Parts: sequence; C-alpha cells; structure tokens
Amino acid sequence: MPAHLTDPEQLKELLGIPFTPEQTACIVAPPAPQVIVAGAGSGKTTVMAARVVWLVGTGQVAPEQVLGLTFTNKAAGELAERVRKALIRAGVTDPDAIDPDHPPGEPAISTYHAFAGRLLTDHGLRLGLEPTSRLLADATRYQLAARVLREAPGPYPALTRSFADLVSDLLALDAELAEHLVRPEDLLARDTELLDALADVRLSNADLRKVPEAAAARRELTDLVIRYRAAKRRQDLLDFGDQIALSARLAGLPEVGRVLRDEYRVVLLDEYQDTSVAQRVLLAGLFGGGTGHPVTAVGDPCQAIYGWRGASVANLDDFPDHFAHADGRPAVRQALSENRRSGGRLLDLANGLAEPLRAMHAGVQALRPAPGAERDGTVRCALLRTHAEEIDWIAGSVAHLVRTGTAPGEIAVLCRTATDFAEIQGALVARDVPVEVVGLSGLLHLPEVADLVAVCEVLQDPGANASLVRLLSGPRWRIGPRDLALLGRRARLLVSHARVEGDDDPDRRLAEAVEGVDPSEVISLADALDTFLETPLDGSGDDDGLPFSPDARVRFARLATELRELRRALSDPLMDVLHRVLAVTGLEVELSASPHALAARRRETLSNFLDVAASFAASDGEATLLAFLGFLRTAAQYEKGLDNALPGGENTVKVLTAHKSKGLEWDVVAVPGLVTGTFPSGQGREKWTAQGRVLPHGLRGDADTLPDVASWDSRGLKDFHAAMKEHQHTEELRLGYVTFTRPRSLLLGSGHWWGPSQKKPRGPSGFLTALYEHCAAGHGEIEAWADEPAEDEENPALHRATADEVWPLPLDDEALARRRAAAETVLAHLDALATGQDGPPAAPATYD
Repeated sequence: MPAHLTDPEQLKELLGIPFTPEQTACIVAPPAPQVIVAGAGSGKTTVMAARVVWLVGTGQVAPEQVLGLTFTNKAAGELAERVRKALIRAGVTDPDAIDPDHPPGEPAISTYHAFAGRLLTDHGLRLGLEPTSRLLADATRYQLAARVLREAPGPYPALTRSFADLVSDLLALDAELAEHLVRPEDLLARDTELLDALADVRLSNADLRKVPEAAAARRELTDLVIRYRAAKRRQDLLDFGDQIALSARLAGLPEVGRVLRDEYRVVLLDEYQDTSVAQRVLLAGLFGGGTGHPVTAVGDPCQAIYGWRGASVANLDDFPDHFAHADGRPAVRQALSENRRSGGRLLDLANGLAEPLRAMHAGVQALRPAPGAERDGTVRCALLRTHAEEIDWIAGSVAHLVRTGTAPGEIAVLCRTATDFAEIQGALVARDVPVEVVGLSGLLHLPEVADLVAVCEVLQDPGANASLVRLLSGPRWRIGPRDLALLGRRARLLVSHARVEGDDDPDRRLAEAVEGVDPSEVISLADALDTFLETPLDGSGDDDGLPFSPDARVRFARLATELRELRRALSDPLMDVLHRVLAVTGLEVELSASPHALAARRRETLSNFLDVAASFAASDGEATLLAFLGFLRTAAQYEKGLDNALPGGENTVKVLTAHKSKGLEWDVVAVPGLVTGTFPSGQGREKWTAQGRVLPHGLRGDADTLPDVASWDSRGLKDFHAAMKEHQHTEELRLGYVTFTRPRSLLLGSGHWWGPSQKKPRGPSGFLTALYEHCAAGHGEIEAWADEPAEDEENPALHRATADEVWPLPLDDEALARRRAAAETVLAHLDALATGQDGPPAAPATYD
C-alpha cells in the first residue's frame, strides 16, 4: 500500500502526542520480534496503537494484516478504538470514502479466547473437531459438572467436601490440566507413583499426612474430570480451557502456522505477562519457533499478579527465546519507564517497593515521572488503635475530599480482600458519600447478599454447617455461643457412629463441624435443628436433656420450619427459589421499608446480585441452585474468569479488591488493611501437597519457576513450605506495586493494631512501614500513629457491649410509626368492608 508517513516527527504531529524517545523507539522498530517491558502508566496502549499507524502508514503492512490480542473485551475494544481513530487522524484511512464493494480494511483486534475460538472454527476439522461445537456458558458448565458428579458411580471415599465445593474443585482441576496441557492419564500416573512412594514413608506430622490424602482426592477428582470431558464431547461442548488447549494442538501443525503468518503479517500481544502456558504454546507455535515473525509483546513482570489463576510470568521473561529471529538471534527487548500518571513522590515509593522485583526480571527499569512532575504526588498514612477507628479514618478522609471538591468518581478504596467491604460501604454511606462495590466477589461479602447465599447453602446442603452458624449467630436469630455449642453437641449425639476419640469438648466439635473437618454426613447442625420440630418448646418430653434456653428453642423451631418450607421449592427455577427465600426471610421487605440511605444502597446491591443470578439462569434454562452455588464458590475463591465486572461510569467512590484495580487509575486511592498478615497477605497460594484440586508443580509447564518438594520427610516439606512462603511474598510485592501505582495525586494508606476479633495485636505491615518511612523523609504526612499496645493489654473490641442487633438495619422510630399507622388504616378499612359500611373511617394517624 502507498506510504503516508516517512518520519517519526510526522507521527507525533499527526497524532498530537509528544512521544518519549523510548516510546518512539518501540513504535518505529523494524517489523521483527520484540518484547516491550512497559512499566505502570507508561502508555503501552498508546504505543501499540501508534505502532500500527506507523507500520500501516509507512506501507509496510495493510491494516487487515494486523492482529492484536488482549485479555478482556473492554481492553480489546479500547485498543481497537484507539487504532481506528489514530489511523483516521493520520490520514491513513478515510472513513468517508466507503466503497461497498471494497470496504476499508481494519486490524483484527480481539481477546485471546476469541482468537482461539476462531482458530478452532477455521481449522478444527484437522483435529476431528466438529464445526457444530458450542462454547459452554458458565451456567451450563457448572450444571454439567454437577450432573457428572451426581451420576458418577463412585465410590469416592477421599472426596469429603460439600457437593458445591466438589463442583468447583472438579472444574478447577479440569482448568489447570487444560492450562498446562497435561493429560488426565498423566496426572493419574503421577499420583499413583506418589502414593506408592509414600506407602513406606513414616508420615511424622500433619502436613506429611495431608500429602497422600490430597493425592487420593486428586485421583478421584481426575476420574471425575475424565467423565466431565466425555460428557462435553458427547454434547459437542467446549469451554475456554478446551479452546486454548485444542488451539495449542493446532498450533503444532506447521500448515496452520503458515496460513496464520501469511494472513497476519504483524502481531501485537498485550498483557503478555498474564498469559498461561497453553496460551504461550499456542502463540509461539503459530508466530514463534524461530520464524522471526514480527510479533510485539507488551507487558510488565512487576504487574504479574495472576499467577494464582494460571498466568506464568516466565512467558514474558522467555519471550526473546520463544520468538527468536530466523537466524536464531533472540528477539529484541525494549523498555518503557516514563510514567505519565503519577507524581514523582508516588513513584519513589513504588520504585522502592519494586526494587527486589527489578532484580528478578531482565529489562525492567525504575519508573521516572514526566518532566516537571518530580515533586508531585502526596502520601498520607495512619496507624490507628482499632480496626473500627481505621474504617472511620478512611471514611472520614474520603468524605472530606468529596466535601472539598474531589469528585467521588475520582476516588477508589482498594482492599486486599473483600472482607471489609460492608463496613467501608456503611461508613461512607453514613457520611453521605455515594459509593459502589465493584464485582461479584465483592457483592458476596456484603451482608444482605451473604445472608441470602447462606440460606441457599443450608437449603441445598444439610452439612453446610458454617452457613447455618452464620444465620443462627446473626442479627436475625441471635443465638448465643452457649446454645450454639449445645446444638453442636446434639448434632454429634444424633450420629451414633461418630468417633469421639477421647475428646468430648463440644466447642471443639462445633468448630470442626463448621470448618468442614468432618464429612458432611457425619455431623449436620441442620439435622439437629430439625429435632426442635419434634420436641416441646419448653424442653419437656423425651429429648437428650441438653439445657437449651427457652428463647433458643423457639428460634430453632421457627428457623427449622422456615427451612423445611423453603426446601419444598428447591426444584423450582433458580430465580423463583431466590425470590422465595427473600420473601420468606423478610429481607427484601425490611430493606424496602427502611428509609435509611444504607438500605437504599443495599437494595441496589441485592438487585445487582439478582442480575448476576438472572444472567446465569438465562444462559441455561435448567440452571439449578446447586450449579449457581458452585459458580459463586469459585467466584469468591478464585475470580477465575467469572468476575469480569469493571467499575461503572457513575460518579461514585469505587470499593474493589487490589487485584481488580489493575489497568485502572484514579486521582485518589485509599488502601486500608496494611497490617501484618493481611497486606502483604500471609496466606500463601494453595499447595498441591494439601489440596486435591491443585496440579502438582512437576507437571506444570512453568515448573522451573515454582518450588517443589525435594524429599518426603519433615525437613523436605518444611523447606517446601518456606519456599512457597517466599514465592507468595514475591507475588504480594507485585500486588503492592500495582496498588500503589494506581493514584495520580494522592495515596492514603492505613492500618491498625487491634482487629475486629483478634486476641493478639496485628500492627503495621511492611507496606505501611514503607509508607511511614516515605512520609517521615518529608514526602508525605503521618496523620496518626498509635503506640504499640502493652503486653498485658487486651483487644477492646472483644469487651465491647454486645447489644442485640436489629436485622437487617437499625429500626427507625419514624419509619416504624409510619408502618404501624399504615397497618392500622388498612385494618380499619377491612373492618369497614366487613361490616358493610360505605367507606373506611378516617385514618387513625397521619404519615405523610
């Protein structure tokens, strides 16, 4: 095609962007393989769009010969829009000169999964794949997995988790096998070898004893995976994992690679550090492997925060070898390091945290601020005495910013987990700050949704002890610890074959039941609850003589009746079940009747959750509550492709997890919970030595980057745990780097000594200490810094008076008076109709 551009300065002028020398070098590089290590806020999307304009505008490639791949539909749409506008602005394409017979070509920009799907459509017959194969929606995937699990002949003695947990475990293992291109038969062989090797080993501690238990559970799960895959084949169904794994097989056929390289002369790969092993095999098989094809990959190893869900940062590090030149030379590695988002003081903080990461990865440079922004950006930090005081500090700081002119939509609260979402939301609403909780995993932690899900768990699974305890101890039923312990004792007495093993401590037994230590069929608190429908409420009669309080007996009986009625409707459509639960429990009515601002926000939350459920049900007309609960379990634990919700465009403060903040930016970012063990998290990635749903490291495609067990003894396992802890520390550093590079101008960081229920103080984490030192050096403000509690001091939250909570919100005297007046008016009207009067009497009270 004819050339429109001849000089990089023309490109700057046409696009109106003052590219840095680094950016210019990446944009105008020859059409050859290269990897760009793009730091946070360094303009990688701008560079990719400009590179397309340069290559098209200089006549090196036609627009339709460009392929761009990224992860989300939103990112793909943004990149496509930028490329389209840049091509028009540079005069390379003319939107007005449209010839219906010869439409203008456009770059093909899509997600990695969509590309794999198209590849299977075009070439699947080479693998014997029928073109009628359909992509599984999430609802159908969970529905099918539940059906396979229910119909499997078994027995599966090692699988002792709840049914909903096993559905998510089955799908998790299936996905890991697909991501790492491991055949189920190879996994079965590996675990069989492991069990044989451990048969003669002295398992001297609990961690060692978990290894054969996990291996046995994994073998049984693998059998279920084989059955699940056979069910998919019978129905010509594929899921996302199948798409990538089968496409990777196609990429191994030389003729497929030749066709794709001829069709796409230039390839752009976005967020390459987040690709999985199977995706790397697919892309390298098509466009790498020494072909020298012009592939530009863009990514940042310091922002590789999705290793726990299958991503391999090694893909970015090893790109020069996987996509070498035709003569064997490694691909060129370039860097973007000028951050045009954050002020220099904020970047100094982020650079300090990321120093160990830069030492681990080639080509990573410290971030530099834009010229003139070296002294911009502010950090404010605080260490409060209690968790409640910290929430107040965060909410008060945000409310002050909003009152003094900062738009709510320019503020985000980023948390390590969703645990504090409800309290943060409540504190902001109480200060009249508009707020939005982002994402399904966030919604699941809000009380109105958590209570609804807990009821559903108990209805579906009589062994859902943790969910039942949540309901019993919550503000609606208000069962105290003593009666809960007695209920646990009754549940144990109901099971004649339960093994006591010399321990009659009812508190410990209750804790074990709640934590899922016992198989669900051994101890069921729901079964114990049902006994109160058969015994007199005053405790007389022939029961076990346990001294339950009279109030507890009444409440147990009422809840048991409610659950029994609800269970009769479990076979109804999913949405009918959910609405029936809301109606019977009274949650929907209470929220609708309350005038509180928080109630209005919670009504919106409940509506958003029901929208998720409706979308799930719409994709499969036979979607069941069981499949939906498995879906929610996975969303809460892994967010593995299930929770793609992004902040809306409303002018509200966004509350979301740090993981979901990647790729986003705000003027102000608040990060609470910077305490020991929370952020950075002390809870490491799930270990394959203890979890049946996790693939052994030795079978993974990125095994070289992960620690493994050197010897099956206490020392070998202890060393493995220590190496995994260090690996987790590195991943937390990456997450911290992502979090602290989101704000443009202000970062608020906070922590506390006393948690909401901890017996030992927490104190500042390494992240908060870094913020403190940064501020102490004159680059920010230390707004509060509480002294460490004395050794004999106790958590004040544990001694706080526990007044009865009103469910689901505090009663409003005015609203109560209005409801009662309305009720009296209705009753008077009905009485008038019953006695044949012409009209109702005057209202007994006003409630306008």
